[in-house]
Amino acid sequence: MSDYILEMNGITKEFTGIKALDDVNFKVERGEIHCLIGENGAGKSTLMKVLSGVYPYGTYEGDIVFEGEVQKFNEINDSVKAGIAIIYQELALFPDLTVYENIFAGNEIRKGPFVDWNETIIQASQMLKKVKLNVDPETLIKDLGVGKQQLVEIAKTLSKNVKLLILDEPTAALNENDSENLLELLKELRSQGITCIMISHKLKEVISIADKATILRDGQTVCTLDAHKGEISESVIIKNMVGREIEDIYPKRLDHQFGDTVLEINDWTAYDSQLGREVVKKADIHVKKGEIIGVAGLMGSGRTELALSIFGNPKNYKLQGGMKVQGQPVSFKHTSDAIKAGIAYVTEDRKGNGLFLIKDIKSNVTAAHLKGISARGVLNLNEEVMVGSQYKDSLHIKASSLEQIVGNLSGGNQQKVSLGKWLFTGPKILILDEPTRGIDVGAKFEIYTIMNELIKEGMSIIMISSELNEIIGMSDRIYVMAEGRITGELSKAETTQEAIMELATQ
Repeated sequence: MSDYILEMNGITKEFTGIKALDDVNFKVERGEIHCLIGENGAGKSTLMKVLSGVYPYGTYEGDIVFEGEVQKFNEINDSVKAGIAIIYQELALFPDLTVYENIFAGNEIRKGPFVDWNETIIQASQMLKKVKLNVDPETLIKDLGVGKQQLVEIAKTLSKNVKLLILDEPTAALNENDSENLLELLKELRSQGITCIMISHKLKEVISIADKATILRDGQTVCTLDAHKGEISESVIIKNMVGREIEDIYPKRLDHQFGDTVLEINDWTAYDSQLGREVVKKADIHVKKGEIIGVAGLMGSGRTELALSIFGNPKNYKLQGGMKVQGQPVSFKHTSDAIKAGIAYVTEDRKGNGLFLIKDIKSNVTAAHLKGISARGVLNLNEEVMVGSQYKDSLHIKASSLEQIVGNLSGGNQQKVSLGKWLFTGPKILILDEPTRGIDVGAKFEIYTIMNELIKEGMSIIMISSELNEIIGMSDRIYVMAEGRITGELSKAETTQEAIMELATQ
């Protein structure tokens, strides 16, 4: 007989008449790693917010049964006391506090009325050993990389005697090494009897780690797959996630001849005065018309710095070397100069830098090119609606209307709005920095299809990605970076994951 630590039975949650969850059933056995999968907007995060008490008892229908008892969580603290903890993508750490202060923040060890800092440091060290993180507990959080911060967050959770650990896209911002370390830690925690629920869009990770996987679609439970019965595979997951088979995740495009070189940089160096070092070192790159160029490398290798230095240098690096656009030497003083020259940059951080989350779709789409909807300095609101509608339709942005607030859209639809914003500037060269980060496989396929359509129309694309399969599946040529240097150039024929990693670790 199965030993379920968690049962969520008949969970229904509505927002202003719209069912985000519709009679969802979700069961997790004690001591397993259970992945929760679905497209953006499928209801995964809503289900976990119901479980954790973010949406309190009485605001939803159905029952939460944890450790054999029906729970009525009215706030997050109630679920924490029961032994349930959630770690979100945006880590809840205090950057200017130490590791040990963060681990026991809100759960301080006291001796009488005072915090016992000596005991806090001792127990924090024990927690760090448990998550296999070898750092001084007195280190400030801001001095740690994202991967180590993630481990501190887990250590913080374990300090509260957690029984069920929920991780929402835990590897979204991690490089491959940090991702592998985190997944190995989850396996270690499983061996110690801790049950894990992991929300992930990365099917490769799900296949490698999940004991079971439950798939949601449109707020309903589709199925639960069992790895021990051989039920978890990429094709089965995709079919159940999107309701159709995607035979090839990377859509085929017809072979075509590339045109002339549209972008060329030579001996290109970018010096960051704040860091006191070169972030790009003597890079040589060329891009042809109608070509998708992949830029691979580990996190911190200089990929984004290279992109920003090309796109008008908003970080004010000290630049050396030469750049040509359409065969003409250029020197940009501002991003507006790059835009005028036909270069656009879709940032990796769409929420922080790419979009106005509190504004609607149409105002976001037109934000980078207001002159395109203006006459004599006055905005033409009718033109704004027409442009917004055009990109909503052509990019298949799923929204109730152009007035929908962008912050309320799914990740995939937010990315399409960000893409539309830069396409409206009429670029010849489009730089995409992590274009599919944090979006589901169905939305990824749509983004890839849009990319293929753009190069068919003669655009050139530079794509930065941490996903090796994506780089290999979409690129015509690949440049690999390590420590600010271009360590190699690979043609499509000679590209393998091993070849990329070898160059990325030089």
